[in-house]
Amino acid sequence: MAAAHRVAPRLRVRARAGDQAREPVVLLHGGPGTPAEGISATGRALAAAGFDVYSYDQLGSGRSTRLDDPSGYTVARHVADLEAVRDRLGAGKLVLVGQSWGGSLAAQYLAAHPDRVARAVFASPGELWPRAWRDGVGEPRLNRAQRDRRDDLVTSPRLLLASALLSVNPRAAHDFLGDAEADRRMREIGVAIKDATGCPGAPPAAVHDNPPGFYANQRTVADFDDVPDPRPALRAVRVPALVLRGECDYIKEAVTAEYTAVLAGATLVTVPGAGHNIAAARPDAHRDLITAFLLDEPLPQP
Repeated sequence: MAAAHRVAPRLRVRARAGDQAREPVVLLHGGPGTPAEGISATGRALAAAGFDVYSYDQLGSGRSTRLDDPSGYTVARHVADLEAVRDRLGAGKLVLVGQSWGGSLAAQYLAAHPDRVARAVFASPGELWPRAWRDGVGEPRLNRAQRDRRDDLVTSPRLLLASALLSVNPRAAHDFLGDAEADRRMREIGVAIKDATGCPGAPPAAVHDNPPGFYANQRTVADFDDVPDPRPALRAVRVPALVLRGECDYIKEAVTAEYTAVLAGATLVTVPGAGHNIAAARPDAHRDLITAFLLDEPLPQP
């Protein structure tokens, strides 16, 4: 984590004084570039169980620093920032809980630093390696109104030009379309499709004000496509892992299943009545499964 840039520590929930010391839990949000806001029932339950729980806005999103040159948003940089978080906490090992892209980031960190992870939870994780899924990993199930609204937003002339510039001159794209406008446009797109990732008939998803990061999203996704295959390193890892998948998740089941195929001893649990965001749809199951796993207790039936 470069000294000139700030990764905002959004949350810290401390265990009660006198509780047994445990490795700190770090929550990794999705996107890339779509931070969380507030603390879930799971985080509170883990704090009550004796864990210090931390969440941070990844570089370029939320209240963290935006870079003048978007080419600085790389997977390696996000891994280095997470390592800097571990160092700042003074922890020998972390417990990682990654949601969506946060699961992909947790896997990248685990491949780079297998001796610094005590346990890992992958909740609705993204792919381990994009090149293995050239036909895509799945798309949110948009109805016609959602699709039309999204298409109107993504085809705005300024966003189209900035997106085109990104592939040839990221700094010029940033100069043309600043972070405030780009992040606002990304938020509008996210709000337009937010209800397309859950089970049919699910209540509307909540909206918060912690801003997404357009350039962090676009450039991290592009860089992720070029990273070396982490799966050979992950096959040698012997870290307890829990993989959660909502039964209505739009991400292909095979993408999630690959985590259990690659990580020795990983356990996959499918959560009924949940889509991509298990914590929102089934907070009880999300809380109980993760808490039991981190305490090394039998997993409850979701």
